[in-house]
Amino acid sequence: MSGDGTTVWEVAVLAGGPADGLRMRVADRPGVVQVTSPCELDGPPPGVRVDALYVYRREPQPRGGLLRYGFDAASP
Repeated sequence: MSGDGTTVWEVAVLAGGPADGLRMRVADRPGVVQVTSPCELDGPPPGVRVDALYVYRREPQPRGGLLRYGFDAASP
């Protein structure tokens, strides 16, 4: 958030993993971004869904001025 209370949005790119190269807008530079992808189920009970979860962590130094998040393969 900026000093005047407004939200600051900026473009970020994901590096590595299943969402490699994806560009998105994030507010206030979060330290971690989660990406989910739906999984196909065989005959699930009503109301049940499963999503694969991927974690991307903010890189300490933006390269070329672009905010980047790197894939964390060790995360659940």
